[in-house]
Amino acid sequence: MAAVLFDFSGTLFRIEPAVSWLRAALTATGHTLPDAEVVRMAAELEAVGAQPGGLSPVEVPEDLAEMWAVRDESAEAHRAAFTGLSRQVPMTVPGLHDALYARHMEPEAWAPYPDAAPVLRTLRERGAGIAVVSNIGWDLRPVFRAHGLDAYVDAYVLSYEYGVQKPDVRLFAAACERLGVAPEETLMVGDSKEADGGAAELGCRVHFVEHLPVDERPDGLLPALDQAR
Repeated sequence: MAAVLFDFSGTLFRIEPAVSWLRAALTATGHTLPDAEVVRMAAELEAVGAQPGGLSPVEVPEDLAEMWAVRDESAEAHRAAFTGLSRQVPMTVPGLHDALYARHMEPEAWAPYPDAAPVLRTLRERGAGIAVVSNIGWDLRPVFRAHGLDAYVDAYVLSYEYGVQKPDVRLFAAACERLGVAPEETLMVGDSKEADGGAAELGCRVHFVEHLPVDERPDGLLPALDQAR
């Protein structure tokens, strides 16, 4: 393989637990709540799928369905979709919905999987091109810089910057073009068979990892090194 494409959320990085996410947003608004209330509210937010990078909603409200379907095609749609979901949970703290959305874009809200740096470093040492191909509505580059992984990435192909989202093959094609490689000599690594599996239609090989908490998946990326030989 001349190049490897990586998904972001659930593949190289994982969002913080919902309780931590909510606590940070409360702090940003200058408010506190009793621990039991924080735990309850975090569980409700998680249940409706309001945390970007967290659990998907079991059911999307009818009035948000159209926006949800294209949420990663623009920054505006992404914000509207996720703040719309969070508004399904009653909150008394002013500005908390916006604070929750803002928190998930902070580098501190994300943790790299334990093997992310070693795998990226090894690929770089082998001379492989590396790109991040993500369905997302905001600029994730600061997350990579803050965690010291930006130096390993040659290109970022983000859905909101292209106006299309995976599994649309145009995103994978753009990544291959940016790296100057053919799809047939490229491996796509991701956690979504539906979204990341779209790379196979272009001719890329695909390797899937499980979207688990970082402490439950210490070496899920390592098999990709064998796939990329």
